[in-house]
Amino acid sequence: MSIKVQDLLKKYGAQTAVNGISFEVHPGEIVGFLGPNGAGKSTTMKMITGYVQPDAGHIEVAGLNVADHRLESKKKIGYLPEANPLYYDMYVREYLHFIASVHQLSQKNTAIQQALQTVGLEPESHKKIGQLSKGYKQRVGLAAALIHNPEVLILDEPTSGLDPNQIIEIRQVIRELAKTKTVLFSSHIMQEVEALCERVIIIHKGNIVVDESIQKLQQHAGKHPVVVVQFNRDVMTSLLENLPSALSVQTVQPGTYLLETDHPEATRKALLQFSVEHNLNIESLQSKMRDLESVFKSYTT
Repeated sequence: MSIKVQDLLKKYGAQTAVNGISFEVHPGEIVGFLGPNGAGKSTTMKMITGYVQPDAGHIEVAGLNVADHRLESKKKIGYLPEANPLYYDMYVREYLHFIASVHQLSQKNTAIQQALQTVGLEPESHKKIGQLSKGYKQRVGLAAALIHNPEVLILDEPTSGLDPNQIIEIRQVIRELAKTKTVLFSSHIMQEVEALCERVIIIHKGNIVVDESIQKLQQHAGKHPVVVVQFNRDVMTSLLENLPSALSVQTVQPGTYLLETDHPEATRKALLQFSVEHNLNIESLQSKMRDLESVFKSYTT
């Protein structure tokens, strides 16, 4: 296993932040680690990386017991915390040279150049970190996290605060890194998790409530496919509820409705017939699975 957590416990006074959780992350996986604020995500990540000591439990990283091999296990990990710790007055290459020195790398310049190429930072490498956009600052943090070529990457909210273009860029970088590394990825952006991960772990109030593939998670949650239709005007939901293939109907906004169904194709055909019978124009019609956001909400509220 790249990461193995067993019966992990952490308390802060009377509050239990992490309540005896266990999970494994296998080599080559990108696993989404999800949970609402205060659920225990960051505390768990900090314990895996050795920044916080657990009160009980067992952690292994790349086969090494973190408690018995603190320094050796940290060498196996690249960690990007939620608050990206950067020195804004340093130049990009200067900062990465400093990080390479901390790791006591013998080929510093080679490692720096490789990290810059991997995260697409070469065009900005001559600038001070404080002059960079937030997207490029995140790339500097990623470069620092992987400069020593770790086996495991632990990324805590790596796309937080980025604009859509920057999110896409960082997503592509993470996807490339995952080809050779194991990634534990935390985010509040459900679309990012769906785009990057095949498996998710959801933690709630210090307990793991889900450890499953996204596909099976939707099935286990009892979610059906949905059809979203947008008419040119509002209609009565009671009329849509009478469609033979509709299990339930929800108004998204006036004129737009979400129909839960076991047979999306039959529902689409019924809606087309419905529009003809009621003299309606269909402006949009699409089928999709329930998104991860609705499933996440069902497990954490």
